[in-house]
Amino acid sequence: MATTAPVYQSNHFDSTKWDSVEKRDDDIIIVTAYKSGTTWMQQIIGEILFQGKEKPATVAEISPWVDLRVPPAVVLAPALEAQQHRRFLKSHLPADVFAPHFNPRAKYVFVGRDGRDAFMSLMNHYEKANDAWYGAMNDSPGRVGPPIPRFSELGGVSNIFDRWLTEGWSTLEGETDGWPFWSYFKNARTWWELAAEHKNVLFVHFNDLKKDLEGEMLRIAEFVGVEVDRELLPAMVKACTFEEMHKNAGTVAPLNGVLWEGGGQSFIFKGTNQRWVGVLSEAQVQAYLEKASKELPADCAAWLENGSK
Repeated sequence: MATTAPVYQSNHFDSTKWDSVEKRDDDIIIVTAYKSGTTWMQQIIGEILFQGKEKPATVAEISPWVDLRVPPAVVLAPALEAQQHRRFLKSHLPADVFAPHFNPRAKYVFVGRDGRDAFMSLMNHYEKANDAWYGAMNDSPGRVGPPIPRFSELGGVSNIFDRWLTEGWSTLEGETDGWPFWSYFKNARTWWELAAEHKNVLFVHFNDLKKDLEGEMLRIAEFVGVEVDRELLPAMVKACTFEEMHKNAGTVAPLNGVLWEGGGQSFIFKGTNQRWVGVLSEAQVQAYLEKASKELPADCAAWLENGSK
Protein backbone atom coordinates (compact mmCIF):
# COMPACT_ATOMS: atom_id res chain seq x y z
CA MET A 1 0.00 0.00 0.00
CA ALA A 2 1.05 3.58 -0.55
CA THR A 3 2.35 5.32 2.55
CA THR A 4 1.00 8.75 1.62
CA ALA A 5 -2.66 9.48 2.13
CA PRO A 6 -5.07 12.37 2.35
CA VAL A 7 -5.79 13.73 5.80
CA TYR A 8 -9.43 13.62 6.89
CA GLN A 9 -10.49 16.45 9.16
CA SER A 10 -14.00 17.82 9.62
CA ASN A 11 -16.54 18.42 12.36
CA HIS A 12 -16.31 14.65 13.04
CA PHE A 13 -12.94 13.43 11.78
CA ASP A 14 -9.31 13.85 12.67
CA SER A 15 -7.45 11.05 10.92
CA THR A 16 -4.11 12.29 12.33
CA LYS A 17 -5.06 10.87 15.73
CA TRP A 18 -3.92 7.47 14.46
CA ASP A 19 -0.36 8.91 14.34
CA SER A 20 -0.38 8.81 18.14
CA VAL A 21 -1.55 5.19 18.43
CA GLU A 22 1.28 2.69 18.88
CA LYS A 23 0.51 -0.34 16.71
CA ARG A 24 0.14 -3.76 18.27
CA ASP A 25 0.26 -6.84 16.11
CA ASP A 26 -2.73 -8.38 17.86
CA ASP A 27 -4.96 -5.31 17.43
CA ILE A 28 -8.43 -5.78 15.98
CA ILE A 29 -9.77 -2.81 14.03
CA ILE A 30 -13.50 -2.64 13.30
CA VAL A 31 -14.25 -0.64 10.17
CA THR A 32 -17.52 0.61 8.70
CA ALA A 33 -18.80 3.60 6.80
CA TYR A 34 -21.55 4.11 9.40
CA LYS A 35 -24.71 2.56 10.80
CA SER A 36 -23.87 -0.86 9.38
CA GLY A 37 -23.42 -2.81 12.59
CA THR A 38 -20.38 -1.10 14.10
CA THR A 39 -21.60 -1.21 17.69
CA TRP A 40 -22.93 -4.71 17.10
CA MET A 41 -19.46 -5.85 15.99
CA GLN A 42 -17.85 -4.19 18.99
CA GLN A 43 -20.21 -6.14 21.23
CA ILE A 44 -19.48 -9.37 19.34
CA ILE A 45 -15.72 -9.00 19.54
CA GLY A 46 -15.96 -8.01 23.19
CA GLU A 47 -17.80 -11.26 23.89
CA ILE A 48 -15.29 -13.28 21.85
CA LEU A 49 -12.29 -11.81 23.66
CA PHE A 50 -13.61 -11.88 27.23
CA GLN A 51 -15.90 -14.97 27.12
CA GLY A 52 -17.68 -14.52 30.44
CA LYS A 53 -14.87 -12.68 32.19
CA GLU A 54 -15.57 -9.25 33.58
CA LYS A 55 -14.61 -6.47 31.18
CA PRO A 56 -12.54 -3.59 32.55
CA ALA A 57 -15.21 -1.11 31.41
CA THR A 58 -18.13 -0.94 29.01
CA VAL A 59 -17.47 -2.00 25.44
CA ALA A 60 -18.08 1.59 24.32
CA GLU A 61 -15.33 2.78 26.66
CA ILE A 62 -12.69 0.17 25.86
CA SER A 63 -13.33 0.15 22.09
CA PRO A 64 -13.17 3.83 21.07
CA TRP A 65 -13.65 5.44 17.67
CA VAL A 66 -10.06 6.56 17.20
CA ASP A 67 -10.55 8.99 14.30
CA LEU A 68 -13.39 10.88 15.96
CA ARG A 69 -11.79 14.22 16.75
CA VAL A 70 -12.97 14.25 20.36
CA PRO A 71 -11.33 13.50 22.70
CA PRO A 72 -8.00 14.76 21.29
CA ALA A 73 -5.06 12.43 20.73
CA VAL A 74 -3.29 13.71 23.85
CA VAL A 75 -6.14 12.23 25.89
CA LEU A 76 -6.93 9.10 23.87
CA ALA A 77 -3.44 7.78 23.07
CA PRO A 78 -2.29 7.24 26.70
CA ALA A 79 -5.58 5.51 27.49
CA LEU A 80 -5.10 3.10 24.59
CA GLU A 81 -1.47 2.48 25.51
CA ALA A 82 -2.55 1.59 29.04
CA GLN A 83 -4.96 -1.13 27.88
CA GLN A 84 -3.60 -4.53 28.90
CA HIS A 85 -6.22 -6.67 27.19
CA ARG A 86 -6.26 -7.35 23.47
CA ARG A 87 -7.42 -4.10 21.91
CA PHE A 88 -10.36 -3.75 19.56
CA LEU A 89 -10.62 -0.28 18.10
CA LYS A 90 -12.98 1.39 15.68
CA SER A 91 -12.52 3.48 12.54
CA HIS A 92 -14.83 5.06 9.97
CA LEU A 93 -11.99 6.07 7.63
CA PRO A 94 -11.78 4.84 4.04
CA ALA A 95 -8.85 2.53 3.40
CA ASP A 96 -6.82 5.04 1.39
CA VAL A 97 -6.86 7.49 4.30
CA PHE A 98 -6.12 4.71 6.80
CA ALA A 99 -3.24 3.42 4.65
CA PRO A 100 -0.25 4.80 6.64
CA HIS A 101 -1.57 3.07 9.76
CA PHE A 102 -2.38 -0.30 8.20
CA ASN A 103 -0.64 -3.15 9.99
CA PRO A 104 -0.37 -6.38 7.96
CA ARG A 105 -0.23 -8.39 11.19
CA ALA A 106 -3.32 -6.87 12.82
CA LYS A 107 -6.89 -8.00 12.05
CA TYR A 108 -9.44 -5.79 10.31
CA VAL A 109 -13.17 -6.54 10.35
CA PHE A 110 -15.24 -4.56 7.85
CA VAL A 111 -18.97 -4.54 8.51
CA GLY A 112 -21.22 -3.78 5.53
CA ARG A 113 -24.88 -3.06 4.93
CA ASP A 114 -27.07 -1.96 2.04
CA GLY A 115 -26.53 1.77 1.70
CA ARG A 116 -30.22 2.55 1.81
CA ASP A 117 -30.54 0.77 5.14
CA ALA A 118 -27.40 2.45 6.46
CA PHE A 119 -28.79 5.82 5.36
CA MET A 120 -32.09 5.31 7.16
CA SER A 121 -30.30 4.29 10.35
CA LEU A 122 -28.03 7.32 9.98
CA MET A 123 -31.09 9.55 9.76
CA ASN A 124 -32.40 8.17 13.06
CA HIS A 125 -28.97 8.84 14.59
CA TYR A 126 -29.02 12.38 13.18
CA GLU A 127 -32.62 13.22 14.04
CA LYS A 128 -32.23 12.04 17.65
CA ALA A 129 -28.97 13.95 18.22
CA ASN A 130 -29.27 16.40 21.09
CA ASP A 131 -27.59 19.71 21.90
CA ALA A 132 -24.66 17.93 23.53
CA TRP A 133 -23.99 16.06 20.26
CA TYR A 134 -24.04 19.25 18.20
CA GLY A 135 -21.84 20.92 20.78
CA ALA A 136 -19.26 18.13 20.64
CA MET A 137 -19.17 18.11 16.84
CA ASN A 138 -19.38 21.83 16.16
CA ASP A 139 -18.10 23.74 19.17
CA SER A 140 -15.26 21.73 20.67
CA PRO A 141 -11.74 22.93 19.75
CA GLY A 142 -10.12 21.66 16.57
CA ARG A 143 -13.04 21.57 14.15
CA VAL A 144 -11.96 21.85 10.51
CA GLY A 145 -14.44 23.23 8.01
CA PRO A 146 -18.08 24.10 8.51
CA PRO A 147 -20.29 22.86 11.34
CA ILE A 148 -22.72 20.07 10.68
CA PRO A 149 -26.19 21.58 10.15
CA ARG A 150 -29.06 20.69 12.42
CA PHE A 151 -31.32 17.94 11.13
CA SER A 152 -34.36 20.15 11.63
CA GLU A 153 -32.99 22.69 9.14
CA LEU A 154 -32.72 20.30 6.20
CA GLY A 155 -36.30 19.62 5.13
CA GLY A 156 -36.64 15.97 6.10
CA VAL A 157 -35.19 12.58 5.18
CA SER A 158 -36.11 12.64 1.48
CA ASN A 159 -34.41 15.99 0.89
CA ILE A 160 -31.32 14.91 2.81
CA PHE A 161 -31.13 11.69 0.77
CA ASP A 162 -30.75 13.60 -2.49
CA ARG A 163 -27.76 15.50 -1.14
CA TRP A 164 -26.34 12.44 0.67
CA LEU A 165 -26.32 10.56 -2.63
CA THR A 166 -24.75 13.28 -4.76
CA GLU A 167 -22.56 15.51 -2.57
CA GLY A 168 -19.45 14.98 -0.49
CA TRP A 169 -18.47 16.96 2.58
CA SER A 170 -16.33 19.95 1.63
CA THR A 171 -13.22 19.09 3.66
CA LEU A 172 -13.02 15.39 2.67
CA GLU A 173 -10.95 15.04 -0.48
CA GLY A 174 -12.44 13.25 -3.47
CA GLU A 175 -15.82 12.36 -1.96
CA THR A 176 -18.96 12.56 -4.09
CA ASP A 177 -21.57 11.32 -1.61
CA GLY A 178 -22.29 11.17 2.09
CA TRP A 179 -23.26 14.78 2.84
CA PRO A 180 -23.54 15.99 5.60
CA PHE A 181 -21.38 13.16 7.00
CA TRP A 182 -18.90 11.28 4.76
CA SER A 183 -18.88 8.89 1.82
CA TYR A 184 -20.53 5.51 2.09
CA PHE A 185 -19.36 4.38 -1.35
CA LYS A 186 -15.70 5.35 -1.07
CA ASN A 187 -15.46 3.66 2.30
CA ALA A 188 -16.84 0.37 0.98
CA ARG A 189 -14.93 0.46 -2.30
CA THR A 190 -11.50 1.16 -0.79
CA TRP A 191 -11.77 -1.53 1.88
CA TRP A 192 -13.09 -4.02 -0.68
CA GLU A 193 -10.06 -3.35 -2.87
CA LEU A 194 -7.73 -3.66 0.11
CA ALA A 195 -9.26 -6.99 1.13
CA ALA A 196 -8.44 -8.38 -2.32
CA GLU A 197 -4.76 -7.83 -1.53
CA HIS A 198 -4.60 -8.64 2.19
CA LYS A 199 -5.80 -11.75 4.00
CA ASN A 200 -6.08 -9.92 7.32
CA VAL A 201 -9.27 -8.10 6.28
CA LEU A 202 -12.58 -9.90 6.91
CA PHE A 203 -15.90 -8.73 5.45
CA VAL A 204 -19.03 -9.33 7.57
CA HIS A 205 -22.51 -8.32 6.45
CA PHE A 206 -25.32 -6.98 8.65
CA ASN A 207 -27.79 -9.36 6.96
CA ASP A 208 -25.64 -12.40 7.68
CA LEU A 209 -25.37 -11.43 11.34
CA LYS A 210 -29.16 -11.28 11.47
CA LYS A 211 -29.56 -14.66 9.72
CA ASP A 212 -26.92 -16.66 11.59
CA LEU A 213 -25.46 -14.78 14.53
CA GLU A 214 -23.84 -17.83 16.12
CA GLY A 215 -22.25 -18.97 12.86
CA GLU A 216 -20.91 -15.51 12.09
CA MET A 217 -19.54 -15.12 15.61
CA LEU A 218 -17.62 -18.38 15.23
CA ARG A 219 -16.31 -17.23 11.84
CA ILE A 220 -15.13 -13.96 13.34
CA ALA A 221 -13.53 -15.75 16.29
CA GLU A 222 -11.61 -18.02 13.94
CA PHE A 223 -10.45 -15.02 11.92
CA VAL A 224 -9.08 -13.19 14.97
CA GLY A 225 -7.50 -16.41 16.27
CA VAL A 226 -9.62 -16.98 19.39
CA GLU A 227 -10.96 -20.38 20.42
CA VAL A 228 -14.49 -20.16 21.74
CA ASP A 229 -15.56 -22.15 24.77
CA ARG A 230 -18.65 -23.93 23.39
CA GLU A 231 -20.24 -24.09 26.84
CA LEU A 232 -20.15 -20.30 27.00
CA LEU A 233 -21.25 -19.76 23.41
CA PRO A 234 -25.05 -19.62 24.00
CA ALA A 235 -24.66 -16.84 26.58
CA MET A 236 -22.23 -15.00 24.31
CA VAL A 237 -24.66 -15.16 21.41
CA LYS A 238 -27.54 -14.01 23.59
CA ALA A 239 -25.53 -10.99 24.75
CA CYS A 240 -25.14 -10.00 21.10
CA THR A 241 -28.78 -10.23 20.09
CA PHE A 242 -30.55 -6.99 19.29
CA GLU A 243 -33.00 -7.57 22.14
CA GLU A 244 -30.24 -7.84 24.74
CA MET A 245 -28.27 -4.93 23.30
CA HIS A 246 -31.38 -2.74 23.21
CA LYS A 247 -32.16 -3.69 26.82
CA ASN A 248 -28.61 -2.79 27.85
CA ALA A 249 -28.27 0.13 25.46
CA GLY A 250 -27.06 2.48 28.16
CA THR A 251 -23.84 0.49 28.50
CA VAL A 252 -23.49 -0.45 24.81
CA ALA A 253 -24.03 2.89 23.05
CA PRO A 254 -21.16 5.39 22.75
CA LEU A 255 -20.89 7.58 25.87
CA ASN A 256 -23.78 5.56 27.30
CA GLY A 257 -26.13 7.29 24.87
CA VAL A 258 -25.91 10.76 26.42
CA LEU A 259 -25.65 12.46 23.01
CA TRP A 260 -29.09 11.35 21.79
CA GLU A 261 -32.62 12.15 22.85
CA GLY A 262 -33.93 8.99 24.48
CA GLY A 263 -30.41 7.85 25.40
CA GLY A 264 -28.85 4.56 24.33
CA GLN A 265 -32.15 3.06 23.20
CA SER A 266 -32.39 5.75 20.51
CA PHE A 267 -28.89 4.77 19.34
CA ILE A 268 -29.59 1.01 19.45
CA PHE A 269 -32.87 1.64 17.66
CA LYS A 270 -34.62 -1.01 15.56
CA GLY A 271 -31.95 -3.16 13.89
CA THR A 272 -34.26 -3.72 10.92
CA ASN A 273 -33.81 -3.32 7.16
CA GLN A 274 -35.83 -1.80 4.33
CA ARG A 275 -37.19 1.10 6.36
CA TRP A 276 -36.46 3.12 3.24
CA VAL A 277 -39.38 1.45 1.44
CA GLY A 278 -42.18 3.99 1.25
CA VAL A 279 -39.83 6.80 2.30
CA LEU A 280 -37.61 7.01 -0.78
CA SER A 281 -39.34 7.49 -4.12
CA GLU A 282 -38.89 5.10 -7.03
CA ALA A 283 -36.70 7.72 -8.69
CA GLN A 284 -34.51 7.97 -5.59
CA VAL A 285 -34.16 4.19 -5.38
CA GLN A 286 -33.17 4.07 -9.04
CA ALA A 287 -30.68 6.90 -8.52
CA TYR A 288 -29.16 4.95 -5.62
CA LEU A 289 -28.77 1.79 -7.75
CA GLU A 290 -27.15 3.79 -10.54
CA LYS A 291 -24.75 5.45 -8.09
CA ALA A 292 -23.82 2.07 -6.58
CA SER A 293 -23.19 0.66 -10.06
CA LYS A 294 -20.95 3.60 -10.91
CA GLU A 295 -19.01 3.79 -7.65
CA LEU A 296 -18.56 0.14 -6.70
CA PRO A 297 -17.17 -3.00 -8.32
CA ALA A 298 -20.08 -5.21 -9.35
CA ASP A 299 -19.28 -7.93 -6.80
CA CYS A 300 -18.97 -5.35 -4.02
CA ALA A 301 -22.32 -3.75 -4.94
CA ALA A 302 -24.00 -7.15 -4.95
CA TRP A 303 -22.50 -8.09 -1.58
CA LEU A 304 -23.53 -4.81 0.04
CA GLU A 305 -27.09 -5.28 -1.17
CA ASN A 306 -27.42 -8.94 -0.19
CA GLY A 307 -24.58 -10.18 1.99
CA SER A 308 -22.84 -13.60 2.02
CA LYS A 309 -19.46 -12.72 0.51
